[in-house]
This record gives sequence, structure tokens and C-alpha cells, in this order.
Amino acid sequence: MNIGITCFPTYGGSGIVGSELGRELAERGHGVHFISYALPTRLCELNERIQFHEVEMFTYPLFEFPPYDLALASKILEVAEAESLDLMHMHYAIPHATAAYLAREMYRTKRYLPFVTTLHGTDITLVGARSSFMPVTRFSIAQSDAVTAVSRYLADETSRIFGQDEVAVIPNFINASQYWRRPNEGLRASLAHGDEPILMHVSNFRPIKRIEDCIHAFARVRERYRARLVMCGDGPAREGAERLARNYGLTGDVLFIGQVPNIADYLSVADVLLLPSETESFGLAALEALACEVPVIATRVGGLTDLVLDGETGFLFDVGDIGAMAERAIELLADPDKRRRMGARGREWAVQQYNTERVIPQYIELYQRVLHKANGRAV
Repeated sequence: MNIGITCFPTYGGSGIVGSELGRELAERGHGVHFISYALPTRLCELNERIQFHEVEMFTYPLFEFPPYDLALASKILEVAEAESLDLMHMHYAIPHATAAYLAREMYRTKRYLPFVTTLHGTDITLVGARSSFMPVTRFSIAQSDAVTAVSRYLADETSRIFGQDEVAVIPNFINASQYWRRPNEGLRASLAHGDEPILMHVSNFRPIKRIEDCIHAFARVRERYRARLVMCGDGPAREGAERLARNYGLTGDVLFIGQVPNIADYLSVADVLLLPSETESFGLAALEALACEVPVIATRVGGLTDLVLDGETGFLFDVGDIGAMAERAIELLADPDKRRRMGARGREWAVQQYNTERVIPQYIELYQRVLHKANGRAV
């Protein structure tokens, strides 16, 4: 197949999943065309099967905000004609599914270009649910030739908020040959002294991630253990978290290292992952940590309740329960054998349930069903 993919070229989960899905499809012989305003994250190398088509934007005094959705729709049409795309796969409902609908309608006089929409979370629970976006989000989802969600929780939320019941659940995934615990003494030494354990957080630092809870919990851990907290990522909540670390006098023990493309290397030197989010539709950072044998301490919300096996691969706690978060971290730091057992079980669970060999065929089968149905449509 010749597949177009649009995702946000950022370090959020939808951009990561879109990028890695494209790579997996290309490895299986399909042609993949990424269409976005910048090269998607984790897509470092292009080749004959993976191409990138940039959506060019321009400024014009009449437009206070450049109409990206319209430019994207035009670019999809252009690429569809030039590359003979079979279908589009849009990650995130708006503006991506909206743009795909416009492109499909513009192209309809020549042929029907179906599109699949994958819902990742905040496009449904936060952005799409706002009154200013709800009608167009509902319309764009309904016009999709197929809709998927990354967790049962998100599919249920889509049904509850938008009345869309035909949502296939296809979870996020990891490539087991890329995500595994590998020794890296040099990296570990750059993050911690001697045998200091490393607690880690990975996110896009949005307020919904509650990253200050990591600092509060770590302050309690430091009352009893020498340790380091490594914060991977960047975003609007970073400044407040840095200020909080200074107020605790933990500047030297809390490391904000920004975006890291090789996240598996960093997770491989971590001992515990902290994920205190207010909500998580899936929890991709948790899955990546489990694959790298890192126990996960996370909130009991959304897709995390299916992903993290409480007491087996990590611990779940209520949102905002900093005390429980700290106690569980201390429990793991005090018992290295338990930490290793949980890590090994996490790896086993991640590979068993979320490996690419299990998940990617689900997308391919969905594409084939969509194309079969589209072939029966009149132009």
C-alpha cells in the first residue's frame, strides 16, 4: 500500500506513535508519505519507502493565525495526486481529520481517498470536548472511514462525549528490538554519582502531567535516600517545576535534561519511572519504561489501569497522592531484588501484549478493510 500519515511533529505521544508506525509499515514493504509542517519526531532517516512532504505556511496580515488546516488539506491533495496514495492515516482528530475530509472531498471528482483517524487522548478529552471545537470534532470523526483509539478508556470516552460507537481499539506499541535495557555506564555516571538510584519522569511537561508532583514526592524520598530525579522532556510546566526544585534546595539532585530522541538509552539507566498524570489515555512513557525493565509508579487513571499491573509491574495511586507515590518509590529503592523482579515482569508484559509484531498487523488489516470498502464507492 501507499499510505499518507499526518501527525504533530512533536514529542507528544501522537507524534511518536505516528512516526514509529510509519517506520514499521515501511519495513514491511509499504510506501509511507509523512505530510506535516515539520519532520516528525523520531523520524531521523528518510529513504525510498519513507518520504516527507512539508506543508508550507506563509504569513499574511489578514490572517492573525495562519490557517494550517487549509494548507494541510491542499498538501494532502497534492501528494495524493503525485504519489497515488491509497489512503491517509490522521493522528489526532483536529485539525488533521478535518483536513483529510476536505482533501477527500476536493479529490472526489477523480477518485475516493479514504482516511483513518486515530484518537490519542486530549483531542477527545480536552480540545475536542470544548464547545468551540465539539461540532467540528464530532463531524470529522463521523466522516472518517475508520476510527481507532489507543485504549478502551479512550474509546469509551469517545462514545460518551461524541456518540461515536464504532471505534476500534488498537493500542500503542513498542519495538522489542529497540526498547530493551542496555548497559550504559557513561550515561549513568553523567546523571548520578556512584550507585545513587535514578528516578525518572518522561513527558511533554504540560500541566495535565502534574510534573510538580514528581518534585514533591522526590523531596520526601531524599529525606531518606540519596537519589537523583531525571526529568526528560520540555514544555510549559518546566519553569514552575525548576523553581519548585530550587525552593526545596534540590537543584543539584533534580536534572532537567530537555528532549532526548534516544529515550530508550535514558530509560535503561533508570530505576523507577514516576508518572503522576491527571489523566493518561494510554501512557506511552510507561510502556517504554516497562519494555526497558523499569517499574512504573503512576496514577490510577485512563489507560494506565490496563497498562500497569498494580503490584506486579509497578504501583498505581490516586491523583495527587504524593505521600503514597513517595512511599512506593522508597519501597522499591530499599529492595533492589523486588525492583528487578518487577522490571523483568514489566518487560515480559510489554513484549507479550504491546510488541509491534502483535499491533502493526492490526493497522494493516484495518487499512485493507477500509480500502475494500472504498473500492465499492462510486466517484
